[in-house]
Amino acid sequence: MIRLSCPTARTGAFQPLLAKYSKSFSLVDAISLGVDRMQRNFEPMRRQVETWQAQQLSSAIYRAFIEDELDAPKHLARRVHEMYFAPQHEDFQPRTMWSLSNAFTSAFKELDPIPQFKATAMLGAYLERMLGS
Repeated sequence: MIRLSCPTARTGAFQPLLAKYSKSFSLVDAISLGVDRMQRNFEPMRRQVETWQAQQLSSAIYRAFIEDELDAPKHLARRVHEMYFAPQHEDFQPRTMWSLSNAFTSAFKELDPIPQFKATAMLGAYLERMLGS
């Protein structure tokens, strides 16, 4: 008997999938389909990273925290500043939108899970606004 889990339509909770419901189920096909779906999202993400790598934008740190344009804890301003101007990884040495995004997300890792999720969720839209400024 094959025991797999799948979400139920009504609750979204995972329930065991018994062999009688999975006779035509192919794990290889399911994984292949999942990987194909993920790879479709790589190209837009790659283009966004390349755009961010070409942008220089250091004032965004100050606009985020001093001018309250990003709903994030103010005590992280110094940490974002440090990670942007003195990054730990060579790839983030150029002062670009990509390294700025990394500085923010690295600093957000110091937050508890819920504030971290909220700050990270708002960061993308904030950085996009910065590109348009």
